[in-house]
Amino acid sequence: MVAKAPPSAGVSTPRASRPLLSSLPAVDRLLRDPALAGLKEARGHSVVKQAIQDVLATARAGFESGSPIPDADSLRAAIGAKVEAQTAPRIRSVINLTGTVIHTNLGRALMADEAVESVVAAMRSYCALEYDLAGGDRGDRDTIVEELLVDLTGAEAATVVNNNAAAVVLTLAALAGRKEAVISHGELIEIGGAFRMPDIMKAAGCRLVAIGTTNRTHPRDYENAIGPKTGIVVKAHWSNYAISGFTNVVDEAAIAEIAHRQGVPFMVDLGAGALIDLTRFGLPCEPLPRDSLNSGVDVVTFSGDKLLGGPQAGIIVGGKDVIARIKKHPLKRAMRCSKVTLAALEATLRIYGSDHRLAERLPVLALLTRSPEDIRAACGRVLPAVARFVGDSFTVRISDCASQIGSGSLPVDRLPSSAVVVEPCSTKGSGKAIASITERLRGLPTPVLGRVSQGALWLDLRCLRSPEEAQLVAELEAGR
Repeated sequence: MVAKAPPSAGVSTPRASRPLLSSLPAVDRLLRDPALAGLKEARGHSVVKQAIQDVLATARAGFESGSPIPDADSLRAAIGAKVEAQTAPRIRSVINLTGTVIHTNLGRALMADEAVESVVAAMRSYCALEYDLAGGDRGDRDTIVEELLVDLTGAEAATVVNNNAAAVVLTLAALAGRKEAVISHGELIEIGGAFRMPDIMKAAGCRLVAIGTTNRTHPRDYENAIGPKTGIVVKAHWSNYAISGFTNVVDEAAIAEIAHRQGVPFMVDLGAGALIDLTRFGLPCEPLPRDSLNSGVDVVTFSGDKLLGGPQAGIIVGGKDVIARIKKHPLKRAMRCSKVTLAALEATLRIYGSDHRLAERLPVLALLTRSPEDIRAACGRVLPAVARFVGDSFTVRISDCASQIGSGSLPVDRLPSSAVVVEPCSTKGSGKAIASITERLRGLPTPVLGRVSQGALWLDLRCLRSPEEAQLVAELEAGR
């Protein structure tokens, strides 16, 4: 039951209405309510108390605006909902139907079960992170993954930091701080979040020397730019864009020869950083760290959480002397990885080292190599539930589409896929109708994210794995 507020309620509370308002229970009384005892035990006294205060404040404000005073059951329900909202994790699992496999905003690469298990083990117990078990003395955390990286890339040495942007900053600072860094105009990249190569060089204490033009750079441009003040020559892989047409790019072997002739180190930032020949799996070719090092490059940087399919990390591989200089720089400690990252990275690298059932054990590779036929079949199974969820105001069909790898990896290449397409039956107000459906999908217990294109909602099922398919159908049926 509820007590109705009088029509005059609004600007101030009339004297006659005060007894109604005073019927709201006190905070202490609600804290002693047996019906909330389980909530206090599970979530804690202070959390429940704050929720009670917030709910009562909302009830008073509502009464002043003419709303009825909630009864006891309504208050308890509101308090429970408030506690759940306050204690819910901010990082929530979502169902990715955007068609982007390595999605920066959705956490990038899904990690292998073996990596997840390794992380859990490292978190639940003490571990020999920087302890030499053989010698009984302090160790170097890089040794956890260095040998694996050396074997997989052909480098002489390796080190790891918390992401590839950090790897680039650290390498530049260690090798070319207060010196000039030579790079082609066409490689002055900008990655996500407006993080630009010129800004990275400035942060590393280098003076940028851009050579050539946006579309054409020649060997003579490198030769003319290198001088006594040059600290490093840099090449950045076109990981998130492409330049085509009237172009010229100097290959790595030629640049390495020019740089070494002048006694200057040559660095390549690969960005995505595949460790294997992806053409083995029918995917487009991506440059490998091994190929760069074989071309004479002194140091290569790349990511751990893109095509590699591991945790967020910046990997630096190269010659022993170069890596030693990088590891001695003061920024190395500020950028070092935790035991969680190293545990996941080691497990991922061991999968690559085994070269056994890679497409099964690495989720990123499994999603990238998923067949169009398999995806279309999944669309057929999911479509009826989608149609019931959106209702008769929409048409639902299956259409061919193209997925993308994502996170700056192979920017112009697309993967054939299929999507469940939701379109409004009427063109009038179609934008609002699509926005309403996307909002409803985001409001499911496990939010569902698609992409809006051509006036329709496209649910690309490339990234819908088998366990998630049943979950999606169940939540669509429950939410319609």
